[in-house]
Amino acid sequence: MEMKKRLTLELRNKKPGEVKELVLDNCRSDDGKIVGLSSDFENLEFLSMININLLSVSNLPKLNKLRKLELSDNRISGGLEVLAERTPNLTHLNLSGNKIKDINTLEPLKKLPNLHSLDLFNCEVTMLINYRESVFTLLPHLTYLDGFDADDQEAPDSDPEADGDGLEDEYENGEGEEEDDDEEEDDLDEEVIDEEDDEDDDLEGEEEEDGVDDEVRLSVVSVHLQQCVGMFDSVLVP
Repeated sequence: MEMKKRLTLELRNKKPGEVKELVLDNCRSDDGKIVGLSSDFENLEFLSMININLLSVSNLPKLNKLRKLELSDNRISGGLEVLAERTPNLTHLNLSGNKIKDINTLEPLKKLPNLHSLDLFNCEVTMLINYRESVFTLLPHLTYLDGFDADDQEAPDSDPEADGDGLEDEYENGEGEEEDDDEEEDDLDEEVIDEEDDEDDDLEGEEEEDGVDDEVRLSVVSVHLQQCVGMFDSVLVP
């Protein structure tokens, strides 16, 4: 599918300014360049253009709010100064599977002060001696390179800065739901305890009634016995 058609499809009748995430993976770019994308996507924060045969990002529009850019599995070999000019707040950049061969090609990324995650898997540059040390030296603001920091500590599965707001809300909502569940359980426990107390009271009442009934029966039997004894005595006395 051509990139313009894919872009129209992904909009789904929304205005460009309403879109925060845009995925254009596996479509076909014209002449290896970005087409159809404009600065009207002013609120775009996540853009993915994986495997669309890109040769250059020269046509990338100004996207001030873009934070995460996925460009893996293309044929980009340079021209990264465009990213510094048009995506100034970029925090994540994935260039895996491209034609990046030299450390110097990455130098324009020094102008992206917020960039702290860079992926270059399957690029020729990763085969250079001291590749990791050289990249961290060139980009001192970088935290993660190919998923690991300078001390070989693995990056977390999700970045709190990129996804933190949504996760925080989910966590708070989840915590609230747990508290509601706990309150419901406490209410149920109190109801069960009340029912058990009522049952105990009923049993005690029944036992007291049984005790009274037994006393009445004994009194009646005693009266009958006394009457029988009196009748027997009157028969024996001449």
